[in-house]
Amino acid sequence: MKVLFIGNSHTFFHDMPQTFSEMIEAASGEPADVTMLAYGGRSLIWHSDEYFALRFALMYGGFDLCVIQQQAHPFPGYEETAKGLRTIAEICGVNGVKPLLYMPWAEKRFPENQEKICSAFEKLSAEFGIPVAPVGLVWKEMLKVHPEIDLFYTDGEHASPVGDWLIAYTLACCALGRTDFEPPRGARNFANGMDSIDMEHLRLVEKPADTAITISERTAAAVTETARRVLGF
Repeated sequence: MKVLFIGNSHTFFHDMPQTFSEMIEAASGEPADVTMLAYGGRSLIWHSDEYFALRFALMYGGFDLCVIQQQAHPFPGYEETAKGLRTIAEICGVNGVKPLLYMPWAEKRFPENQEKICSAFEKLSAEFGIPVAPVGLVWKEMLKVHPEIDLFYTDGEHASPVGDWLIAYTLACCALGRTDFEPPRGARNFANGMDSIDMEHLRLVEKPADTAITISERTAAAVTETARRVLGF
């Protein structure tokens, strides 16, 4: 499977697409190749305006799947999301790439925003005929049944390493259309070796081992059980 991720920091944080790739390979037994067009704070309108980069990737990249993540904090709403999604969906359709909408989660301080996000994604799915990976719903349920597990990074917006493991697992299940696999518990933590992620003084050279961590068996079980219950397949 070859997958293009389009989004912003809620896609690239803690190298989530690589965790997704490892889950897909573990579940299917076949290599999973991932690529990103993901830049901090960018919306789907920004991506659609960067038309030629988007066009080139989807036309010549040989992708099977395109995971599409809208700006989330603040979430711009249905109309803005639909406007940005339209171009991406059209290019996917022309080039035989299956799109998958990645529903984000609400900020820690504004949990009530999840209802607005869910409603918008339901409408988008119906209008464009694109399936939704309900990451936000799995996240909401985890907060309810496992409040002891911190899904948020320290800013209350981005995902913690566990949060990104949840995202990768939910997306992998939706990409494969099944939940009957045990995902590897490997993940990444951008802040390894630092007290916090210093976006002004980023390390220029890293090895994958520098950020590697392992999700505990108990936490992984809580995430997979919750996701399977929400996904219902």
